[in-house]
Amino acid sequence: MTSRQHFNGVKTAALFGVMWAVLLGIGWAIGGGRYLWLFAGLGLIGTAVSYWNSDKIAIRTMQAVPVTEAEQPAMYRIVRELSTRARQPMPRLYVSPTMAPNAFATGRNPRNAAVCCTSGILALLDERELRGVLGHELQHVYNRDILTSSVAAAIAGVITSVAQMAFFFGGGDRRDGGNPIAGLLLLLLAPLAATMIQLAISRTREFDADEDGASLTGDPLALASALRKLEQGTAARPLPQDQRLENVSHLMIANPFRGAGMARLFATHPPMAERIARLESQAGSLGGITRY
Repeated sequence: MTSRQHFNGVKTAALFGVMWAVLLGIGWAIGGGRYLWLFAGLGLIGTAVSYWNSDKIAIRTMQAVPVTEAEQPAMYRIVRELSTRARQPMPRLYVSPTMAPNAFATGRNPRNAAVCCTSGILALLDERELRGVLGHELQHVYNRDILTSSVAAAIAGVITSVAQMAFFFGGGDRRDGGNPIAGLLLLLLAPLAATMIQLAISRTREFDADEDGASLTGDPLALASALRKLEQGTAARPLPQDQRLENVSHLMIANPFRGAGMARLFATHPPMAERIARLESQAGSLGGITRY
């Protein structure tokens, strides 16, 4: 394991620790500690349901359909080559009929994984760039990022729902020795904190998938070129701001929505310029000289 992977693993674990602390803190704020196990249980149930059904939810949301090798020979050729190189099973392949250029991987493990490209990304990228993107997506599967993102999304969703319910019905009962002001602040700020932590986890995993995917393909500059095109393509053809699409946007290789100013604080992806700079640095360390 490289020092970078170790650092990001520790960072992800620490962020999860904070998120669970927020969830248990809501239980304390509502009932002075009586509901801690209840909210921990809700978090675990939400995590399990989200994780087990992650592939079905994402595929259905993007209206994706399975494709055969005759229909998408390039996708099959690339994914088969990279899966063989990684000594992993071949995932199911899908295409989403939207011209918004993007791609994502989902599924609870490599044997139950699916990789999906939109019609837009297949039209936008050349085969070398598509190979870079598919390497990135396969590494999300191999790094178990779908599990990580499912856990984060489930806990964040439980925190938000419980905090809203608690705010409506009231919490921090003074008779139980709780501080009503502190409880009210926690109930108001907890959903925001959960969302920010979830997004920080998502951005960390994107950096890892960029680096690991480029290592798998041996061509960091192909992914860097693809990201440049995707930045322009998603700006020109963003997905509509629909809650169902927002719930799966963290799976995609590029932020599918328009965002500027304060919206960047709530982005599911790191800035493209930073991702591209890291890939170019990686190419330099590998002796790559090709530039787009």
